[in-house]
Amino acid sequence: MESLARDSGSRLLLIDDDEKLCRLLHDYLEPLGYAVEAVHNGNAGLARARQGGYSAVILDVMMPGMNGFDALRELRRTSNVPVLMLTALGDEPDRIAGLEIGADDYLPKTFSPRELLARLRAVLRRSLMTSAPRKDEAPAPVSIGDLWLDPAARTATLGEQPLVLTTVEYDILLALVRAAPRVKTREQLLLEVADRDFESFDRSIDVHVSSVRRKLNDDPKSPRFIHTIRGVGYCIRKPGSGPPE
Repeated sequence: MESLARDSGSRLLLIDDDEKLCRLLHDYLEPLGYAVEAVHNGNAGLARARQGGYSAVILDVMMPGMNGFDALRELRRTSNVPVLMLTALGDEPDRIAGLEIGADDYLPKTFSPRELLARLRAVLRRSLMTSAPRKDEAPAPVSIGDLWLDPAARTATLGEQPLVLTTVEYDILLALVRAAPRVKTREQLLLEVADRDFESFDRSIDVHVSSVRRKLNDDPKSPRFIHTIRGVGYCIRKPGSGPPE
């Protein structure tokens, strides 16, 4: 039998009204070292998530009381805890809506436990990398015009205003600023910041970029920052620079 590594020290909050699924995931993840807590409605789940102390939240869309979208929207007002959202099979609008609100990743409800584990580990790995102190020299801040990012502190400001970005949104923006004016393909961005193999026509990067643009007040038809290179990907143009590379 294939062995599975243990992931000790990760406290997970599972918000889903499907009690059978919650028991299945609890029984699968607990032996691997995860501490799993389950809440079966959106209101109670949001209240628990706001208490903090969780490494990640696994959040269903359709629940009584408060649906997953509303719970995530409220949670993102005060917390950047990684959120893995569960959606109905083939319901692309649900997945896109979750990413726009601030989900870090999504899975259709036909997922296998191993697939969820792989996605969960990727989300936790990204979160750990962004929060762990560096032993070597801290990365230098980068800027484009009045957009300023400090990778060491994981902060971003536009003018005098701080930007509130999810982990994935921050990593996308940082990757584009560091690469400027070179073009990053969607596949490069997905593998670089989402840490998972991309699927054909995967729209998650497009949705995350759209969310970053809104937070930058960037008009995609006449962008100050993020330019779309049709059929390829995205780039950020430095002021006075030539065409994207």
